[in-house]
Amino acid sequence: MKAFCAALPGATATLHGPPANILTYAVGGKRFAHFKTSDPERWRFSFKASPERFIELTDIPGIKPARWLGRYRWVTVVDVRTLPQAYLTELVRWSYDAAMATLSKARQAQIRTS
Repeated sequence: MKAFCAALPGATATLHGPPANILTYAVGGKRFAHFKTSDPERWRFSFKASPERFIELTDIPGIKPARWLGRYRWVTVVDVRTLPQAYLTELVRWSYDAAMATLSKARQAQIRTS
């Protein structure tokens, strides 16, 4: 999943050390995914979901509203190894597209052409 996030056009990764221990992926300064990097939460992965998907996802065991960001429809997958990669890729792509949509049209065009 980290390789997928990093390969998206204009994606940047920022590693936040202790005490947060989070690897954040953003496009144009807008976050679309983050991973915990320390034990025991090393396999936790969060991203923003659509309103419909948020309800659907939080009904799945092992997926819960993200701490501090749940009110903005971010979800945390407790163990990314429990869900199919194709499904996670689809969800992350939506989060990326939602982050990209908040940027100005000029910034979006700049990211797509670079």
